[in-house]
Amino acid sequence: MSPEIRDKYQVVIGLEVHAQMLTKSKAYSSDVNEFGSKPNSNVSVVTVGHPGTLPKMNRKTIDFAIRLGLACESDIAEHQNFARKNYFYPDLPKGYQITQDLTPICTNGNVYIKDDEGNEKAIRLTRIHMEEDAGKSIHDVDVFDTLVDLNRAGVPLVEIVSEPDLRSSQEAYNYLTEVRKLVRYLEICDGNMEESSLRCDANISVMLKGAKEYGRRVEVKNMNSIRNVQKAIEFEINRHIEAVEKGEVIAQETRSYDALKNITISMRSKEAANDYRFFPEPDLQPLVIKQAQIDAIKAEMPALPRDLFLKYTTELKLSEYDAYNLTDSKELALYYEQIILHTSNYKAAANLMMGDIKSYLNHNGIGMIDFPISPKIIANLISIIDDGKISSTTASQKIFPALLDTPDKAPLKIAEEMNLIQDSNEDDLLQIIAEVIANNSAEAERYKNGEKQLTGFFMGQLMKASKGKIDPKTANIFMRKTLEEL
Repeated sequence: MSPEIRDKYQVVIGLEVHAQMLTKSKAYSSDVNEFGSKPNSNVSVVTVGHPGTLPKMNRKTIDFAIRLGLACESDIAEHQNFARKNYFYPDLPKGYQITQDLTPICTNGNVYIKDDEGNEKAIRLTRIHMEEDAGKSIHDVDVFDTLVDLNRAGVPLVEIVSEPDLRSSQEAYNYLTEVRKLVRYLEICDGNMEESSLRCDANISVMLKGAKEYGRRVEVKNMNSIRNVQKAIEFEINRHIEAVEKGEVIAQETRSYDALKNITISMRSKEAANDYRFFPEPDLQPLVIKQAQIDAIKAEMPALPRDLFLKYTTELKLSEYDAYNLTDSKELALYYEQIILHTSNYKAAANLMMGDIKSYLNHNGIGMIDFPISPKIIANLISIIDDGKISSTTASQKIFPALLDTPDKAPLKIAEEMNLIQDSNEDDLLQIIAEVIANNSAEAERYKNGEKQLTGFFMGQLMKASKGKIDPKTANIFMRKTLEEL
């Protein structure tokens, strides 16, 4: 498709994100909420809706939903009712799903993302509501039959519904990344799309720029990664534009994404919501949320990624790149927060986090929780660099590996035992510089004749001659000064 044709159209995207909540039991029963259990082992008569059984509200799901609503600046509803959403699937044994229809626990709110130009953009939320998950149909194990695992049936969900404010597949990618980050910071969902604990349905349409009415939308399901959401949306955008250009009418339907072929496939026509025949759930009492409960949850809210990002870029004067990487996960951010309790060299702490520490975590396939060195020891390492006792290169190549073996040992003690303390005596430094220049007289003559790039060569010889025991910054200043005086 030519850029000229693509540029004629405005893309309109809204996302519906389902996040499984990290509760020990299911939404309306005491059945275990656990991924990876033996199929159909976490199921009881309540889950499958046997006659005479009654659901009971899981209090933790309410707290989690309120926590998410507060993080998204949403309004929390004081009075709520539950509803039955009726539809038949083989993995929904009751024939209906307990959800919230007319009274969602949260309305309005925002999720903040970066738009295509890198500017902050608020994506408005329509609602956040609580509901239960259906079971799982498995199509790729048996050649002839579909298998059903009901362990997921009744698992508590929050559904986060955005307004159609997203204008590109990249914005959708950024939005879903922020939502996943947010639920992980709040510790209400692990965000693992490959385990289906975070799922996304995308509603996509296109319209001519300047038009007042949205085009006919299509819903795309079955996307198991944030990248696949982006790719599916991009495919749909092109499909819609090509169809409109040919004068075709876009069918309002639900489509499935095939990641191997990078195409979407029609599943069923998309009818009105009233086809679900919502009606009040008779077995659950209305829910009343008191302000005291909201205040108690608000008091225990953790620092959120956007707040930390603003803190790092404004108060600590870090780059947006550093701030984004530090807030990528809650564990990284919390560890960094502990380091800067003991040092004011915020940039050096960020460099260590993004360099040696993250490299070690990635190489060993572990998380921050398993990192052996305490934040205070890392701050001590920064301190002896700042004091000029060792160079940052020595810290990275010598002290840091030694700390991994003896994480409780003071970095200064390690430096002393390994004879790595830098010689800060100016006379000694000048003497070594003079010896290096004398031993490389040919290169010195070339420098004198204008080959200034030889400074790096002389610095290498100087660090070698001093066995790395001089401050590179100071040495560089004196080396340049000496060379210029030749």
